[in-house]
Amino acid sequence: MSQGLAHYGRRYFVLKTAVFGYGNVGRLAVEAVLHSGDMFLAGVVDPEFAGQTAGNDVIIVKEPEELPACDAAVLALPSRMVPDMAARLLKMGINTADGYDIHTSIPEVRASLSDIARAAGKCSVLSAGWDPGADSVIRTLLEAIAPQGITYTDFGPGMSMGHSVAARAIPGVKDAVSLTMPLGAGVHRRMVYVELAEGYTLQDVSSRLKADDYFAHDEVHVFAVDSVSALRDMGHGVHLTRKGVSSGMHNQLFTFEMRINNPALTAQVLVCAARAATRQKPGCYTMIEIPPVDFLCMDRDEAVRRLV
Repeated sequence: MSQGLAHYGRRYFVLKTAVFGYGNVGRLAVEAVLHSGDMFLAGVVDPEFAGQTAGNDVIIVKEPEELPACDAAVLALPSRMVPDMAARLLKMGINTADGYDIHTSIPEVRASLSDIARAAGKCSVLSAGWDPGADSVIRTLLEAIAPQGITYTDFGPGMSMGHSVAARAIPGVKDAVSLTMPLGAGVHRRMVYVELAEGYTLQDVSSRLKADDYFAHDEVHVFAVDSVSALRDMGHGVHLTRKGVSSGMHNQLFTFEMRINNPALTAQVLVCAARAATRQKPGCYTMIEIPPVDFLCMDRDEAVRRLV
């Protein structure tokens, strides 16, 4: 596949974009970059796959310093790796977009990266997955048009990539998958299936896992299995409901629902956010702070003609 070159008005330009991480999301982010009309795959960084090829025969490297010059980086990394890597890349003069999904820590990370990004004259787009991320934009719009009321976000049923990664990081876990089961009204149950490492008990692993910030706020059930591979299904979904008041009138009801391939949608949102990062003033932003038109591979006049 040839890499895209976009035409905007009377000038051509291309965003040189690197992908960090070559797991489920990273591989699909590479595809999203290759299929975009305004990006060129500048490189892929993942020590585990260094020396292998990705996309259009791009050699995967170990460290960001091995990359050619690039405009933006897609961070398809576990959330706990994101703050340090984003800070490192911003200081190198590279705009970043990540899928950081530890909700309670987002304000703190945003403040820290804002200072670094402004000092570097670059932009970081934080928590640009589908939730937090795209769903956050939907929630913001619904609260604007029904300013009084309540919003419920019900996830699943489906596998949570972030929770599965967090579970695999628990001492004693050889492999794991975490399934999210919606109980309604924004309440969820986490069903975590683990392969135990030798010398560990289910009780040891379960207590450590339930204390982790990813799991500490929900009902969690942990089960030991011989193999988690048969349980992996990348499908997921969300049902978002806003019940509220508009212009003083009650009983306004809005719903938004989607059923998705989790890593594919996450990768596409990250690539859109990387594009938007190159269009903002220096700083760190979440998706709700960015004009939606900046996520699109088109200029504003074309967007107005097609979408308004």
